[in-house]
Amino acid sequence: MYDVLIIGAGVTGCAVARELSRYRLRTAVLERGSDVCEGTSKANSGIAHAGYDAKPGSWKARMNVAGSKMMEALSRELSFPYERNGSLVLAFSEEDRQTLEALAAQGRENGVEGLTVISGDAARQKEPNLSPDVVCALWAPTGGIVDPFLLTIALAENAKANGVEFFLNTEVLSISQTTGESGHYYVITTKAADGSEQRWETRAVVNAAGVHADVFHNMVSEDKIHIVARKGEYLLMDKKTKGFVHSTIFQCPTKMGKGVLVTPTLHGNLLIGPTAVDVEDKEAVNTTEQGLSEVLRKAGLFARQLPTRQVITSFAGLRAHEDGSDFILGEPEDAENFYDAAGIESPGLTSAPAIGAHLSGLIAEKLRAVANETFDGHREGIPCVATATEEEREALVRRNPLYANVVCRCELVTEGEIVDAIRRPVGARTLDGIKRRVRAGMGRCQAGFCTPRQVEILARELGVEQGEITKHGRGSELLVGYTKNVQDTPHAVEERTHAAAVTGAAGAVDSRDEVCGEGGNHAANAACSTGETVCRKDSEQFGGKFGANREGDA
Repeated sequence: MYDVLIIGAGVTGCAVARELSRYRLRTAVLERGSDVCEGTSKANSGIAHAGYDAKPGSWKARMNVAGSKMMEALSRELSFPYERNGSLVLAFSEEDRQTLEALAAQGRENGVEGLTVISGDAARQKEPNLSPDVVCALWAPTGGIVDPFLLTIALAENAKANGVEFFLNTEVLSISQTTGESGHYYVITTKAADGSEQRWETRAVVNAAGVHADVFHNMVSEDKIHIVARKGEYLLMDKKTKGFVHSTIFQCPTKMGKGVLVTPTLHGNLLIGPTAVDVEDKEAVNTTEQGLSEVLRKAGLFARQLPTRQVITSFAGLRAHEDGSDFILGEPEDAENFYDAAGIESPGLTSAPAIGAHLSGLIAEKLRAVANETFDGHREGIPCVATATEEEREALVRRNPLYANVVCRCELVTEGEIVDAIRRPVGARTLDGIKRRVRAGMGRCQAGFCTPRQVEILARELGVEQGEITKHGRGSELLVGYTKNVQDTPHAVEERTHAAAVTGAAGAVDSRDEVCGEGGNHAANAACSTGETVCRKDSEQFGGKFGANREGDA
């Protein structure tokens, strides 16, 4: 019997887990993904919002302002990147000016400090690349930027170090209330990656399941809630854009959200987005030509000569929008000891530390928990060779020679950092897990060069075959077979048969050029030289991003 089971290992679930580890409770996190930070937490803007946008008195307003005030101290305690860079909300008309004045008044009521509406000229003094059409702007000096991956991972690692258990690849199927000799408790059924099912018993449940939180809430309560998946698409630009803006730049908010923004990241990139489109499919994280075009168009209104040639990748994420447009926190009346953290959309990332403290306090009081006298809230981060001084690098190499082996050239990530990421509490088990912890594969080539070496290191450290290594869990395997010395194995025969079928199908297609990179062009030319007719396609709107952008040929 567990004291608390948390459904979901995103930033909210991990924040609750870390706060609960302050108490002597048997706590575990159930996560259907192959890693923490696999849902909404891995695909958002990375903004620590000031707190002027939420309705006064709402959970969003209360948790946002409290979380913002907690973030700086927490970043020092847990060693994750955070910077208070300030934010600007732009006005392009007198009507927009009135909106900004209302936002400023609302923010002051929420307890946000330092809000001022400044002139367009004053805004351009702060950000010289702003459009000349900007009439005025709301300046929020307490706004900031945070690494959403490392915030979530740091919370998870510290929770694990203080006794919380993490069960990944564990999908919750059902939840029911029951009463036995030990009193009222919950029974949860889960499914593992291999299809096997397991039964869990717990005194309390925390529902931090993102866009799926309504499903679990509705299993135990007659007071139904409804969550819509709201998709947002983004474009990320190369580090060459560092300094294009210094603050986070917003448009005037609408009922669909805060709109498209332009922001620096903590690692020197420029991020623009997101769109806001409600979708029925709660797994729909594909990007679209229409969505990315909208991002470019709206972001282009903010600034002079947006550096669109520096785009290196695009992605999409889902926000959990609840019909009431507010967070749902706490117990439903008919489900005692079931604690919702539902409808956690923006400003959920900023609010996570405060939500964790709030819910853990309620749970600890209800379960009459006592303090964990061995709790240690400090976490040492992974050393970063890219930002280290020469003296620090030399010390790292003396301590561990693996820090001298550069694996990812774009981001200057070493083998030592990758090994550290794998061996840590709740360590990396996939390529994406490494990427989110140490940024290998985050640069211009988007893992084009370093993937084979990362696969080798993962396989070696985990004691598995390279063919078992995945990008983000089961179904995303990277290797399909061997190319030497095993031509007659059943798997190799199957692969050759499949390749022949693909080649035959390609011969029936009219030859025409589609957008693709230089590598794809060479491959297609080689195929054509054998007499094949080839149709080339690219899954992204911006093909050939690495080579063309690096060489200036886009």
